[in-house]
Amino acid sequence: MGKPTGFLEYPRKTPGYAPVEERIKHFHEFVIPLTEEEVTIQGARCMDCGIPFCHQGCPVNNIIPDWNDLAYKGDWRAALEVLHSTNNFPEFTGRICPAPCEAACTLNIEDVPVSIKAIECALVDKGWEEAWIEPLVAQHKTGKAVAIVGSGPAGLACAQQLARAGHEVTVYEKNDRVGGLLRYGIPDFKMEKHIIDRRCEQMTAEGVTFHCNTHIGVDLPARELLDDYDAVVLCGGSEQPRDLPVPGRDLDGVHFAMEFLPQQNRRVAGDTIPPEEEITAKGKHVVVIGGGDTGSDCIGTSVRQGALSVTQLEILPRPPEKEDKLLTWPDWPNKLRTSTSQEEGAVREWSVATKRFYGEDGRVTGLQVARVEWKKDAQGNWKMEEIAGSEFDLKADLVLLAMGFVNPVHEGMLRELGVILDGRGNVRANTDDYQTSLEKVFSAGDMRRGQSLVVWAIREGRQAARAVDLFLTGRSDLPR
Repeated sequence: MGKPTGFLEYPRKTPGYAPVEERIKHFHEFVIPLTEEEVTIQGARCMDCGIPFCHQGCPVNNIIPDWNDLAYKGDWRAALEVLHSTNNFPEFTGRICPAPCEAACTLNIEDVPVSIKAIECALVDKGWEEAWIEPLVAQHKTGKAVAIVGSGPAGLACAQQLARAGHEVTVYEKNDRVGGLLRYGIPDFKMEKHIIDRRCEQMTAEGVTFHCNTHIGVDLPARELLDDYDAVVLCGGSEQPRDLPVPGRDLDGVHFAMEFLPQQNRRVAGDTIPPEEEITAKGKHVVVIGGGDTGSDCIGTSVRQGALSVTQLEILPRPPEKEDKLLTWPDWPNKLRTSTSQEEGAVREWSVATKRFYGEDGRVTGLQVARVEWKKDAQGNWKMEEIAGSEFDLKADLVLLAMGFVNPVHEGMLRELGVILDGRGNVRANTDDYQTSLEKVFSAGDMRRGQSLVVWAIREGRQAARAVDLFLTGRSDLPR
């Protein structure tokens, strides 16, 4: 694939970024994409490596060598068709996926993988510019109706696939706009929301009906869906945040990340936040607890809002600067990564546990933390121990808890339906038929698998759509 000697002739090149001092002044995307010529050259670097480990690394099993080859040869429209054959929304993954495909690339053994993510994004952006992306309306209708709860990437992928198979599809979303965490969890500087809107327009033209401001299990009884539809797919995500039950947790100014991030997305969309509900980092010392992507999003948002300082705490040890390829490749490695938001001015602390919050007049003013070390016990399990005498204080006017999500919210829809949950509190369903413990009720995405990546949600939505199509008609032409 690509040019046989391309990986020897051309160096790896990835998109650039606007300077920090410029990009922190706004909430727009700041990636500087490669030129078409540069994308073509990067496509030439794809090797004919026999076993394309990038397929294994990509959860949606993108046929990466094929569209790299077509991009190199200049047939971008055909390349986009190959890309769309496995991924409904490459403009989402091309912006916010961590690119496990690149970690699995054979060239990553030498730390110079093919720039797969950049090529993917360039192809789909070109497709929108050239109006190559059009509604694919089903030629025949099945007469079957499907309800999908949740309009995140799993729900959207499932809805689009089922509509194209000829079913009448209705998507219910509790928020006022479609997109789930794509809309209200991912900051606009990582993905602007018109990216979602144009896909929704395509899906509407394909026959998908969207009902926003409809919280199933609250505004509309979940049991009504069972009466009104031939199948129901639960794609409500994993929204129960992991809490930090330490003294002072109830102080004003200590918030979950998902109380903070959606507000800024709403501001960018033109909404007004009531003053009594407003959470802002402007003029404050911010501490973010949690070292993952959500914590990083809190950093970038806080910097743009005008925080005086931002400190990020991670309870795990600092990862190695470079992985041992002989032990990790082609799997996703544990290694030190620095996000664009972290580059914008955050102080990062590893192996730190929070002991308590303290404050004045009911409002947080700081927190006490301690250093910890991780050791293996007799059974080989890692255990955390506090280092005696290592306590220290951090000033904080705003604390954001970004420690992940433990499971879907059980109150409301799941309790009403009575679906069986797995040992982690997720909806129990396998990846063969995606069926829950209730007949004609399916589940996919984070609600089924737990907190994960957008690309995994798209995969599960697509696979669940095939399972639903097979359930309703006895056969399916949708891809597995």
